[in-house]
Amino acid sequence: VQLQASGGGQVQAGGSLRLSCATSGITFGPYTMSWFRQAPGKQREFVATITTGGSTNYADSVKARFTISRDNAKNTVYLQMNSLKPEDTAVYFCAAKFMTQSTYGFWGQGTQVTVSS
Repeated sequence: VQLQASGGGQVQAGGSLRLSCATSGITFGPYTMSWFRQAPGKQREFVATITTGGSTNYADSVKARFTISRDNAKNTVYLQMNSLKPEDTAVYFCAAKFMTQSTYGFWGQGTQVTVSS
């Protein structure tokens, strides 16, 4: 099983990035997919999630700025990040958990997002 995150980079505040997480080795459809992030010196935190049925949920800090989506035909989950702020700087990880299980069984390697002021 592989979760390959990509799309990170360095942008100025107010800019946008689109992260992708391509999966292989799992039947993508039944998996709830999420994005987490970890800033230097901080604990990993939840960013956004999308269920098998397409329902979404976001951390308060990113609501109205970030959009999570999935393409089941491409086995890929996306995170569109707009109006980026310096505090969004972190390594972003995608994760997969089977349907409504409580724990994430699979994690990607992370992609760095750096937002400069």
